[in-house]
Amino acid sequence: MAHLLREELNRYSPGEKLPSSRALVERHRVSPVTVSRALAALAAEGLVVTRPGAGAFRAAPRPVAPPPGDTSWQEVALTAETPADGGPRGADATGVLATLAAPPPGVVEFNGGYLPPGLRPEQALSAALARAGRRPGAWERPPMEGLEELRAWFAREIGGPGGAVPASGVLITAGGQSALTTALRALAPQGSAVLVESPTYPGLLAAARASGLRPVPVPLDHDGVRPDLLERAFAASGARVVVCQPLFQNPTGAVLHPGRRARVLAAARAAGAFVIEDDFARWLAHDDAGALPPALAADDPDGVVVHVRSLTKITSPSLRVGALAARGPAFERLRAIQVVDSFFVPRPLQETALELISSPAWTRHLRTVAAELRLRRTATTTALAAELPEAPLPFVPRGGYHLWLRLPEGTDPAAVADAAQRAGVALAPGGPYFAAEPPSPHLRLSFAPAAGVGEIGEGVRRLRSVWPGRAGA
Repeated sequence: MAHLLREELNRYSPGEKLPSSRALVERHRVSPVTVSRALAALAAEGLVVTRPGAGAFRAAPRPVAPPPGDTSWQEVALTAETPADGGPRGADATGVLATLAAPPPGVVEFNGGYLPPGLRPEQALSAALARAGRRPGAWERPPMEGLEELRAWFAREIGGPGGAVPASGVLITAGGQSALTTALRALAPQGSAVLVESPTYPGLLAAARASGLRPVPVPLDHDGVRPDLLERAFAASGARVVVCQPLFQNPTGAVLHPGRRARVLAAARAAGAFVIEDDFARWLAHDDAGALPPALAADDPDGVVVHVRSLTKITSPSLRVGALAARGPAFERLRAIQVVDSFFVPRPLQETALELISSPAWTRHLRTVAAELRLRRTATTTALAAELPEAPLPFVPRGGYHLWLRLPEGTDPAAVADAAQRAGVALAPGGPYFAAEPPSPHLRLSFAPAAGVGEIGEGVRRLRSVWPGRAGA
């Protein structure tokens, strides 16, 4: 409808009135809603001006756009650093964009980092948003640290029923990525080293480098980060911060072994360092995961652990509400950094989150996601075993929604990902998940964003056609 109206505009002079909505409905045999949306689309393009009660009119011609400016001077300004800068600046978002970019229509999405629309609690979120808007003071300025009720809820979730984490030590943040960036800037001096798991989440590496930090990799296995190598890395680098994901690590799915938890904390204490615990996947456990280990923060009375938790992964990409939990002067530093950067998290968003987690729909949603993720995990591993038996899965996590596929030696993961995209399936190449040279080539396959188990099977069949070493690949 908008296309037809756009073509008809040439019949009218600037300022001339277009036919009425009723006339357009009768002429094109469409609904009034369709006409209204088409006119709104043209108004957004600046082609039409709508006047309530008068109708729609052709807009005046657009002014000629000025010639583009010369921004070449910025190449010097953005790279001319002095030793006082403390380290390199800038950010490489390539690895992050690989998981945020929506694939073209018809491409199976194995690269995303969020739940698909059918698994999001959209009705519950809409109801929570409506209730939040009616709360007294919903549009007032919130406390700098966040709403007290929301801080108390996060404290219970992080510290457990024993109250190991006080509400006064919780800072509400604009999602997990913002929390990680705030923690890195608050705890690590610019230009210093920060220890990271290898491989790890590309968004962490990008945030560290953008903060002027130097990521130093510490290898992990299926039992999580290796304490012996962590101790060596502290000694060699002088780092005062290590970032780890003890539960369903991204991208490997590893869970930190109970016997390693104390050693990781001891290594950090001996180095006088902080542990940033990114607990992004706790609400993404599958329904056969069994009892989950407590957060590291729950076993840490001395303030070594700074805990990151977010509601975004389990709800919606746009519910950017998370929390940082810390003790002692570190909390004051975290709060100061966030206040300087963004003041506070918008109160309507916090009120919406509080309404959601306080409703019966919250626990129902957690159960639904836990069952569906197990179903999708099983469908993916079954399809891989049938279609790609040469792609072994030595470890299949019971939480999160990532599988870490190892490619044949000498393979270029980026080239395989490009070939897969052309074959109709989007995956994330493994290179951006490493802070240094990758020891072996990998792909990350995310089974959550797909439309369903049928699409998962189709995606694996398409991947088979480009797998290195197969005929025709």
